[in-house]
Amino acid sequence: MNHLPLIIKREYLTKVKNKSFIIMTILSPLIMIALITVVAYLSQLNNNKKRTISILDETGLVNEIFKNTENTSYNILTDISLYDAKLLVKNNEEYGLLHIAKKEDISEISKQIKFYSEDTPSLTLISGLENKLEKKLTDIKLLNQGVDLEMIKSSQLDVDIAQESFAGEKTSKIDNIVKLAFGGIAGYLLFMFIIIYGNMIMRSVIEEKTSRIIEVIISSVKPIQLMMGKIIGTSLAGITQFVIWVILGGIALTAVTAILGIDVSAAQTPQQEIVNQAMQSQGAEDMMQSMMTAIFNLPIANLIVAFIFFFIGGYLLYSSLYAAIGAAVDNETDTQQFMLPILMPLILAVYVGVFTVIEDPHGTVSTVFSFIPFTSPVVMLMRIPFGVPLWQQGLSLALLVGTFMFTVWFAAKIYRVGILMYGKKPSYKELFKWLKY
Repeated sequence: MNHLPLIIKREYLTKVKNKSFIIMTILSPLIMIALITVVAYLSQLNNNKKRTISILDETGLVNEIFKNTENTSYNILTDISLYDAKLLVKNNEEYGLLHIAKKEDISEISKQIKFYSEDTPSLTLISGLENKLEKKLTDIKLLNQGVDLEMIKSSQLDVDIAQESFAGEKTSKIDNIVKLAFGGIAGYLLFMFIIIYGNMIMRSVIEEKTSRIIEVIISSVKPIQLMMGKIIGTSLAGITQFVIWVILGGIALTAVTAILGIDVSAAQTPQQEIVNQAMQSQGAEDMMQSMMTAIFNLPIANLIVAFIFFFIGGYLLYSSLYAAIGAAVDNETDTQQFMLPILMPLILAVYVGVFTVIEDPHGTVSTVFSFIPFTSPVVMLMRIPFGVPLWQQGLSLALLVGTFMFTVWFAAKIYRVGILMYGKKPSYKELFKWLKY
């Protein structure tokens, strides 16, 4: 009799009715949103901090480049010594003092600029001051050398290489960024899902094994049905938890933004002033338009279908190995010696995807690793946005399914013997013997 549906139902209900599962399902997104809110609030406080910077320009050449902003005020000092300027800034508790020493040569002036402050100044602030001074002093040096700045500016050209395939499909640099982002998110989700819920399957097997409940269950159920039931049941519980996280997280994020008035995006943009300046620069609207076009040009249907199949295939492949490890050991401490061979292909897949797919998505390395079943779920998902032929996707998926079936047979052999084995720490040699039983 096929007991698989009953085992799946039992595993699912056991997981979702567990108190710790319920508590963590509710608290995890709330804790995460709370952390993001705190970081955003602190970042917002930092971005809103009012700074007053005194400028002591002994050359009289660069005073006009310092314009007050929303959060930064510049105080131009004249007819005062450096010593008195330091005392003035310190007594007034200003943010700092920028001193431009007077020298005969512009090149010497650029080497004698100092910023005095009580504490270590902001890296963003110093970079902004350097950019302003570099541009102004460079223009002055060119003028001193008799160079016509207006002629230079009028002769400057922006080169934007248009990209188009032989079939007439237009692309751009933004397209590659968007494609990499979609592929990277898909690969990372699979990576985290395998780590989190694969370990949950392993712990579930160990718990039932140590409590001896498994001895009763195994008397009426085939080991392979029990193993698959655990994998599928735990997977469904994981999907349920993930969906709840997304819903609760979205509601909590909306509530925090609306009620508390905290800009959560500030947590991701500590250099808010630079970002705002970049968005206001010429070409920002064209960049946003290119980004939207790149998103619409993505093979959305292909991405969704491929994500579902490779996500399920990759997860089931690794889950069967986690279940086999759980059956082979008596406690989580003994699992460490078997975890590295499982984690290494996953880590390798992420590194190959990040460092190789972005450079050459159709190169030899990317293509080969997108066919290897233990790395293909991550690497292939990263390649698909760049346009992968359907036959390659089908072949990769077929290899993944075939390897999964072999892995289930392999894991079931270990599971069948190890699930009733107690008090003995297994080795790789011992596991190989179990395959012959």
